[in-house]
Amino acid sequence: MKYKLVHKTEYKYLDTVTSYQSLLCLAPRTLSRQICQEFKLEITPAPAEIIERVDFYGNTTHYFSLHTPHKQLSVVATSLVECITDTVGTPLIPSDISCAEARKAFVQDRSLKISLLEFMIPSPMVRWDEQIRNFASDCFQDDKPLYDSVRGLCHKIFTEFDFVPDFTTIHTPIKDVLAAKKGVCQDFSHLAIACIRSFGFAAKYVSGYLETLPPPNRPKLQGSDASHAWISVFIPDYGWCDFDPTNDMVPRERHITTAWGRDYSDVPPLKGIIFSAGKQALSVEVDVIPSE
Repeated sequence: MKYKLVHKTEYKYLDTVTSYQSLLCLAPRTLSRQICQEFKLEITPAPAEIIERVDFYGNTTHYFSLHTPHKQLSVVATSLVECITDTVGTPLIPSDISCAEARKAFVQDRSLKISLLEFMIPSPMVRWDEQIRNFASDCFQDDKPLYDSVRGLCHKIFTEFDFVPDFTTIHTPIKDVLAAKKGVCQDFSHLAIACIRSFGFAAKYVSGYLETLPPPNRPKLQGSDASHAWISVFIPDYGWCDFDPTNDMVPRERHITTAWGRDYSDVPPLKGIIFSAGKQALSVEVDVIPSE
């Protein structure tokens, strides 16, 4: 399956903006299960140059700056990605390593722990306390396989929480999400990561896209898709395995990976510095279009 991805971000400013700098993280990664065949950026007004680089986690980013006065900014990222049908994130042989065995492996293998440490400790947007750990305590029993424990945690989040757009912001603490039992994919991913790390395991935040399907006999609306987030957990006898707590599933070919990091703060689609005293309005449209 091939997908054409169109991610359009538009800012409208009440007052004229005299200077703007931005870092974009919108280019899909090329992995064993997906190939980014094309990527194009269209920025209006056009910057003098766009600088591409690869960050610490291997994600492709683009930097640009604008120094001409403007009251509207448009960033359109268009990608063509080929996804390979497989069992992404699912061990070919079921993983039986228990939570206790996995935790022991991190303790005994010093080089392994050093390589995973940044995904095991608190990060800017993922911190935990006893309340968060207690929420997941029934999922992580010492004699239970770690893989099954993470699946159980994702199922618990899926069944106990409501998906409510606009209820939270990117700055809403995990404890508030846990108390309200509401949020979006970013919140559920951060909660799952906090729970997993609290028990001594490694988990990272994955950003990307998920092809959404319209209701039966209804056309798909343009711009109705959205960015998505899920998690990846290190299983010692297999490697990194992906899990989607928002949809209680193992990501497959409809999940398209853009980037990963410790949490959302490492991989926002756009982040920048604006020089203006006025207010701004933001609109985002995403299309994930299958193309055989």
